[in-house]
Amino acid sequence: MSVMKVSVKGRNLKITPAMQEYAEKRIIKFDKLIGGVEEAFVTMQVQKDSNKIEITVPYSNGIILRAEAKDSSMYAAIDCVVEKLESQVRKQKTRLSKRVKEGSKIKESLMALPDFPEEEKEVVRIKNFSAKPMSVDEAIMQMELVGHNFFAFANEGDGVINVVYRRNDGNYGLLQPEK
Repeated sequence: MSVMKVSVKGRNLKITPAMQEYAEKRIIKFDKLIGGVEEAFVTMQVQKDSNKIEITVPYSNGIILRAEAKDSSMYAAIDCVVEKLESQVRKQKTRLSKRVKEGSKIKESLMALPDFPEEEKEVVRIKNFSAKPMSVDEAIMQMELVGHNFFAFANEGDGVINVVYRRNDGNYGLLQPEK
C-alpha cells in the first residue's frame, strides 16, 4: 500500500510547517477511511476576515471528491472540509451505486468505498423550463432576473443545452457538454 501524497499550496498566505503537517495528518486519516487514494490537492487562502481551504481528491476511475470550507481558524477550516468529504462519501456511495450500471469500473470503485448508514434523499420537485435559444449574456441576465444561482438554456450557436452559474468568487461559469 502506497502512502498518499498531499500537495498543499497557499494563496495570499505562506504555508507554515505546522499547517502543512496538520492538513496532511487529517487527509491521510481520510485516506485510511476510503483507501486507494494516491494524491490529494489542498489550497489554503486568506480572504478578508476568514480562511478558506479547498481539497480535491482524485479517486479511482474518474471519481473526484472535492470540498471547501471557510472559518476564522485555518485548522477549524481543515477539520470542516475533511468532514464534508466524509459526508460526500456517505451520501454518494449509496445513491450513485444504485444508478451506475453493474460491472462498470465506476461501480466497482464506488463499491470499494466503505459502507455508511443510508441517508436517502429524494426528488421532491420537478420543474419544466422552456429551452429558448439565447446567448450566454442573455442567459446570465435571465438568471439574475429570476434570482437563481444557475440557469439552463439552449445555446443559440448550436442549440445544445448549457448551464450558466454564479461562482463563489462572484464571477460566472458556463457548463457545456463535450463535443
